[in-house]
Amino acid sequence: MSGAPDDRSAFHSIPADGLHGLLHGDGDGAVIDELLGAERSRRLLLLRALYDRSIRVASDSGDFPVSLREAWESLERAQAEAPGIVEEVLMAPGSGTWASAALRRLRGTLRSDIPIWATLGHLASLAAAASAAARIEFTLRVPAFEGTVSLPGLGCAVLPAREDWTTARVAGDRWGVRITCGGDEVVVGPDWERQAPGWRPTRRLTLGQDEAAGSVTLEEHDPYRTFFGPTAPRVLPDSEARSWQSSLTEAWNVLLRDTPAQTDAIRRGLRSITPMPKGERFRPYSSSSAEAFGGINASLPDEGCELAATLVHEFQHVKLGALTHVAPLVRRAEETQEPSELFHAPWRDDPRPLEGVLQGIYAFFGVTRFWRVNRRAADVAHAPLAHFEFALWREAVWSTLGSVRGHERLTPLGRRLLESLLHSCAGWLGDDVPDAPLRLAREALASHRARWREHHVRPSPDLVDEAVRAWRQGDACPPLAHTASSLVPDGDACFLDTAAVLARHRLTDPVGSWRDPSATGDRVRGADPIDFLLARGERSAALRELADQLRHGDPVVGSWAALGRALADRPEDRAACRFLTRSPEWARAVRESLHKEHGQRPDPLALAAWLGAAASRPGPFG
Repeated sequence: MSGAPDDRSAFHSIPADGLHGLLHGDGDGAVIDELLGAERSRRLLLLRALYDRSIRVASDSGDFPVSLREAWESLERAQAEAPGIVEEVLMAPGSGTWASAALRRLRGTLRSDIPIWATLGHLASLAAAASAAARIEFTLRVPAFEGTVSLPGLGCAVLPAREDWTTARVAGDRWGVRITCGGDEVVVGPDWERQAPGWRPTRRLTLGQDEAAGSVTLEEHDPYRTFFGPTAPRVLPDSEARSWQSSLTEAWNVLLRDTPAQTDAIRRGLRSITPMPKGERFRPYSSSSAEAFGGINASLPDEGCELAATLVHEFQHVKLGALTHVAPLVRRAEETQEPSELFHAPWRDDPRPLEGVLQGIYAFFGVTRFWRVNRRAADVAHAPLAHFEFALWREAVWSTLGSVRGHERLTPLGRRLLESLLHSCAGWLGDDVPDAPLRLAREALASHRARWREHHVRPSPDLVDEAVRAWRQGDACPPLAHTASSLVPDGDACFLDTAAVLARHRLTDPVGSWRDPSATGDRVRGADPIDFLLARGERSAALRELADQLRHGDPVVGSWAALGRALADRPEDRAACRFLTRSPEWARAVRESLHKEHGQRPDPLALAAWLGAAASRPGPFG
């Protein structure tokens, strides 16, 4: 196996019409094939680089129980006999995750407790899987963890565990494979999909029907199927596997109905879904990686429509990750005079670098487009939620586009991308949304931004001291300036989307049990009784509770942002509400300084009004 692309694919570019589609958040099946070709070339180059480095490490090691040279030769023989099978093995998402992680270990940029021979020896597992599927004769030693031997794409053998890491002997021919570890053995084949003693076959899910049907792997076994390090197999009960197929069928039908132009691209590019533990309602888990083209990690959704949105979201990440491998969208910080900086992203609790913000914009642009159509097709019971999702993500994407569109680190292609998305999103701003979902979406977005600032933004200590002196002397608040603030990431920030989650409960079940925090508080993580009061629209009660906590108690971070929401219906507190919604970090900093340095706990409404008056005067604030 050469490990390098052929001459025709030595350099890749995207045709103009395909690039136009990608820059507008689209991309048909043809451009997905182009991206796949580029990813194949990149994957083979990475594999060759990894092999060359690994051979040197193995040669220098006195104890390397896996023969990388034999593994490579087995791959070459399999490629000669069945190139399509080797392509499937090497282009599996887990193979990309492994190659990237192994190279980073060799470069010293990734630390791991796993023996280096086991990491590099995964090459033998891939070779064994390819050789077995090609039905050629081979014998290889492969890594085994606690008795589990993985043959990616085929399944895994489970033998009695003796130690964390050891090797197993895998010998195969045209009739099957024998997997031996210690004195135990598993025999499997030639039907890999049939369960046998000690053998757990890889399952597949279908996309669509008839001649247009596709399939994806339900990835339960590949140790590199997740994106945060090797993971032991998680074999689903048959009932859960059936639920995945049912949800995927429902989601696919939704996509065929609402966004049929997207389905051909997803069918060609989606390769695997790794099931993750189910999360709470309205907080499904999903992730993808640029190193694992076509792979998605996701929790089982509550509804097929939710999975449809997840597929759109993660496949947007897949497309953009592959595009950045062909042409970068962002220059590295060291290439410019601009310092590396972090930004607010309305879909994350943590501050994000520019590269991450672009990924989020692209993903949620696709999500917005999905809900824009879906809300017109949804039934009466689900339409309010669909309207809410459209309004929420439309405004989130629009505001975030505005914050980064002119950044100095953007390449010309990156600027073209953002301008294209901005133009499309601008066309959606005039779309009507019913009053209730629109109001809840705007409030949820403002809540996330305010809570994020209260956690991560620190006003200038000098200006805080100046404000404290003015407060104590009974003077007007001095001018405040956003530019004097700094970003200090708070690792404790979490569940900043609580307002959005509770809004979803309210829209789907207006009089349901979610209204009682004692019954559902543990099912809405991060929500406290005040969050429930605000979600039920009981602002006066929330105001009383917050005022008492801020005056007499030890308020949690986010209390000032919540106070801004509680003041929304009080015309007399309009300036205080506006200030706390925009800049609650100032109220937090001044209050903490007054308490810590002078033992004072100011009246929160008076302090907010005082700060708000300064912000409303002409000056550097804003």
